[in-house]
Amino acid sequence: MTDALRLLVIEDNDALRASLGELLTGAGHVVSLVADGRAGLQHALTDPPDVVVLDLGLPGLDGVRVCQALRERADRHIPILMLTARDTLDDKLRGFDVGADDYLVKPFANEELLARCLALSRRHRAGASHVQRIGTLEIDRRSGQVRRAGRVLDLRQTALRILLILADAWPRPVTRSELIRRLWGDDPPESDPLRTHLYLLRQALDKPFDAPMLVTIHEVGFRLEADV
Repeated sequence: MTDALRLLVIEDNDALRASLGELLTGAGHVVSLVADGRAGLQHALTDPPDVVVLDLGLPGLDGVRVCQALRERADRHIPILMLTARDTLDDKLRGFDVGADDYLVKPFANEELLARCLALSRRHRAGASHVQRIGTLEIDRRSGQVRRAGRVLDLRQTALRILLILADAWPRPVTRSELIRRLWGDDPPESDPLRTHLYLLRQALDKPFDAPMLVTIHEVGFRLEADV
């Protein structure tokens, strides 16, 4: 039996909201249901949950703006699973760009929603500080600033997202396929841009320093290694 999570569902569709409430409480979790984006944002800021299940197409303050405001104003990292009927690559990237941690397209399997909520709560160390430290590496998730040995790193957007994914998983490695899914969802580009973005991350993270932190694990994937 898994530990109960405190979940906040922000969904304006009455039937779906009720269905999600029944599903999640039936799985043993404590669930708050909110139909409005502004109310949901205030609830998350006042009483931070372990995971937010956030609909994208909310009236008033939509899911993108709720996510963006939560990242700017919350005093800790709150995992966000963005739930939406929109399934284009641009919509997925927009959600990730404003801070969503994962993306689930309607209609979805109940078991997958439950599994992703559990995975997010573990992956993001619910309630943890915005600043994560791995060796001399410091990642401030609120400001997006990254330092190594006190030096600010100039990271492009996708390189930063790769670093965040690796930091979430640390100390375990992340497979290439997992990186691609987390970056581009279920519709990755036909080319192989991951190689370029990994190169750019290494240039910023490792090149100015004596010991590399981004290492390749043969036939497994990639991992961060603490430098002290």
